[in-house]
Amino acid sequence: QVQLVESGGGLVQPGGSLRLSCAASGSILYISSMGWYRQAPGKQRELVATVGSSGNTEYADSVKGRFTISRDKAKNTVYLAMNSLEPEDTAVYSCKMAIATMTTQYPYAYWGQGTQVTVSS
Repeated sequence: QVQLVESGGGLVQPGGSLRLSCAASGSILYISSMGWYRQAPGKQRELVATVGSSGNTEYADSVKGRFTISRDKAKNTVYLAMNSLEPEDTAVYSCKMAIATMTTQYPYAYWGQGTQVTVSS
């Protein structure tokens, strides 16, 4: 069984910074892609950023230049550094990883439980 545990959310003032972490544990064979998604109240979930196994990254236009995604393969962890936060960034942020386990042998999508990020003065 695989578990994803997130941390780092909270309340921050506009212009502030936060760093989210998401660590995977369990019978992991390998992890291909990792990413962060967010869902604001009344809106659909949207992609924030992804990082592939080779380190290639992709960002939503709304966060380019402000957010940075990174991964630590040894720790099965993905990070999201968020700078210059805006009220529009307020949402529940969830991590997603494509993980192959000892049982599946091929990657399947696993989600974290979500962490609230609130940007407000």
